[in-house]
Amino acid sequence: MYHFIFTKLYQLHNKPAPATGIGLFRLLYGIVLFQEICFLLYFHHLIFDPIPYIDVEFPLIPFFLCLWAAAALFIIVGYQCQNALIASYLFWIVFVQFTPMQRDFDGGFDAFMTGSGFFLLFMPTDKAFALDQLRLKLSTPFRHYSQHPKPTVSSLSYHLPVFICLGFLYFDSAIHKLFAEHWRNGLGAWLPSTQPYYVSAINMSWLLNQEILQKTIGYIIIVFQFSFIFFFSNRYLRPIYLFIGIGLHLGITISLNIYPFGLGMLIFYSLLIPFSWWRCLAKALRPTQPLLLIYYDKDCPLCNRTALTVNHFDIFKCIEFKDAQTFSNKQPALSALPLDTLLTDLYSVDENGKVYNGINTYIQILMKMRYPFLIGWLLRTPGIHHLARAIYRNIADNRQRIPCNQDCTIPNTTQFKLHSFYGRFFETDNLQSRRNLKTLTKAVFIICLLQINSSIHYGLLYRLNVDTRSNPLMIALTQASNSILLLSHSFIGITPHALYLHDHFEGYDSLLAITYTNDNGDEAWLPFINQEGRILAPHWGRVHSMWANIAVTPNIDATRLNKLIMKITAYWAHRLHLDLDNALFTIKIKKNSAPSYWVYDLLNKNLSGEWSSLGTVQWKQQQFHSNLNQMLLDNLSTQSSYWPTLTPE
Repeated sequence: MYHFIFTKLYQLHNKPAPATGIGLFRLLYGIVLFQEICFLLYFHHLIFDPIPYIDVEFPLIPFFLCLWAAAALFIIVGYQCQNALIASYLFWIVFVQFTPMQRDFDGGFDAFMTGSGFFLLFMPTDKAFALDQLRLKLSTPFRHYSQHPKPTVSSLSYHLPVFICLGFLYFDSAIHKLFAEHWRNGLGAWLPSTQPYYVSAINMSWLLNQEILQKTIGYIIIVFQFSFIFFFSNRYLRPIYLFIGIGLHLGITISLNIYPFGLGMLIFYSLLIPFSWWRCLAKALRPTQPLLLIYYDKDCPLCNRTALTVNHFDIFKCIEFKDAQTFSNKQPALSALPLDTLLTDLYSVDENGKVYNGINTYIQILMKMRYPFLIGWLLRTPGIHHLARAIYRNIADNRQRIPCNQDCTIPNTTQFKLHSFYGRFFETDNLQSRRNLKTLTKAVFIICLLQINSSIHYGLLYRLNVDTRSNPLMIALTQASNSILLLSHSFIGITPHALYLHDHFEGYDSLLAITYTNDNGDEAWLPFINQEGRILAPHWGRVHSMWANIAVTPNIDATRLNKLIMKITAYWAHRLHLDLDNALFTIKIKKNSAPSYWVYDLLNKNLSGEWSSLGTVQWKQQQFHSNLNQMLLDNLSTQSSYWPTLTPE
């Protein structure tokens, strides 16, 4: 086993690949992370306060969330990549383990992002779409960008994260699915999409009512998840897994209100895009000839930095810089201008032979680069154009010129080398690299064992109702397994992926919502769950998980339900400027159906229906009082349904 893993890792390590996919993956991860931090900031009183706005136990939470957001922005732009990724990884662990974020507001997303962040620490994330690469080039400004080699990375950095973060997750999830009746009936994708608490604002009934199609999708998902880990790296099968995976997680993102999980999974598919596709895309988007030729003073540090900076952001390669001293005499459009004149300004020639200089050259740069063209149009407007021209003229007339070659240093420039775990581990001599691969093989082997432990513990023993406390040996093994699971879950994100199974939906026959009496004495719906039973945006994601997975379940726990009703009512009373002592909140209940068999138009049936009152809750002198119907709660908590059941059609 060890030799097999080492051989595969060695082969992948020695196979070079473009850095494009890794850079895009880091950028997308940073965007998903940043939006989640913004969500935490928006709901920080609801999530972190024991009693929102009343008992604020963590007053520095917004400050640390802002620090985390800064790290996420650094990840997006690729600035100080290694340090930003370390900081983000530590923030994930601290917030998940030491705040209420995971206890009541998790939903599986945190473990996945922790594991993804762990592998990002060891990936070459600073090679593409990163300011760190620009900083590296700017440290030797007299070296033209064409003299810098195109960044390449090891294919291992593509395959290993996908193998572990997606392959293990899918396989573990597929094991759990086999124990769920609705998944065995092909309805695994259909059933969650018919539950009002779980659907997005888009009504997908037209698609959900296609029974054959829905069952086909359900069975494809099971086959896909079981086989992914074995075949995703096959060059002929990779496009199939790429499109099925993108379709699966795009569907989750659009149709369900757990969009963070869908997006988090979706970004991994940037690592599955075949390398040849990147080359074809570049060929299709980039012009055959530069759209703008710029002639600059090669003895000007500022001009050289400008060339390097523009080239870094010119992703479509529409601009080409040439030094005026060497190439201007070969350009007919500039033949009438002496060299001394050319060196006083930044001159450019477009594809039609038209000459520009000064601020107009910068306007053309922005226009020809395509995506920042709006800034170019803005610089053309009167007033802004005159101001920009004056600023440019002041800088151009006061710049320094230093005759130099490509390797010399200039004042106030620090040469440096990017430091990363990937560079220290892989960008070494062959002998050291082979030693490091042996270390990596052992680490991968251990991670495999950790995942196997989780899959056997929860996917088999738990599902098969095996008595793990039948003898002292089994008790010791179970305790050791639990300890290992705790560590692997906390630091690598290994966790059972038993999402939306029979034990989640079986008996889920009631929906709860909250209304309040406004100042006019009228009953109004709290802007949390609407009359259809849908959870309203922006509560999707982890707030949805709090209500639909913890507060309201097939076995409702009255204590836990009251706790989360307390948090919701206190939070929204403040947001709606209600007098908490005089506000009366009514808990509404209505029928829901979550069968393991096919029911036509189930989503619309669950969205319709009349609400009745389960009871009321009130606040007096900042104390929460619940008047819920205890008999009704007892029925709910024991799965004694008092609703008539739907029959299959």
